[in-house]
Amino acid sequence: METFWNTIASYNAATWPAQLALTLAAVVLTLLLYFRPSPAVRIAMKVFMALLNFWIAGVYYLVCCEPREHHDLLALFWAIMGCIWVYDLAVGHASLQRTGNHKAFAALLFAMPLVYPLFSLLLGRTFPMITSPVMPCSVAVFTIGLMLAFSERVNIVLAMFLCHWSLIGLSKVYFFGIPEDYLLACSIVPALYLFFREYIRDNAGRPTKPSPRVLNALLAVMCLIIGCFFAFTLLHQLNLFTDC
Repeated sequence: METFWNTIASYNAATWPAQLALTLAAVVLTLLLYFRPSPAVRIAMKVFMALLNFWIAGVYYLVCCEPREHHDLLALFWAIMGCIWVYDLAVGHASLQRTGNHKAFAALLFAMPLVYPLFSLLLGRTFPMITSPVMPCSVAVFTIGLMLAFSERVNIVLAMFLCHWSLIGLSKVYFFGIPEDYLLACSIVPALYLFFREYIRDNAGRPTKPSPRVLNALLAVMCLIIGCFFAFTLLHQLNLFTDC
């Protein structure tokens, strides 16, 4: 646990000006997508998201988290997501057209990267040993919000990567004492349902087994089970904090 938090402190201390610039760029590009959408803005956001994922892979994991075990595998995980954005840019997928759906939920997710450091401060942490807006789970939450607000067609591969990352984030609550990652875990359950429901609807006209209705029911059950698991984990963690 000490190594984990020391690497976070090292990362924040060394990169806070760059993190501030990346956060401001994310805010500006998101506002432009809402109020001044254009092909150039959509391309700029795709390029930014690719660079953001490569930043997490290279600067965060390969450089600052080098003392951690398996940092290279986690860097590869984020590099692959960066490549997914590059592929979407190259072939024209994930057009980032505003959908008009899930407005309130997407707005909440966009605010989450700024909530992460506030949550750390409320837990008694001090800079630089706090979670920040440009860390893996913060970026994952922002990406989920971006996909909900602007993706007409869900990139199901990217959605599955983000779902997998949320499960990794949940494990960090236990092993590294970082309850901030419940923010990601709690957001992924409804987002996962929305992503896969829209994917099922997009393919409703194709013959599938089981049928789209059955798939939608199975999806609801799966998300309910995951949600109950997260709730149980949260209650157990709260009990541990109370006992302490």
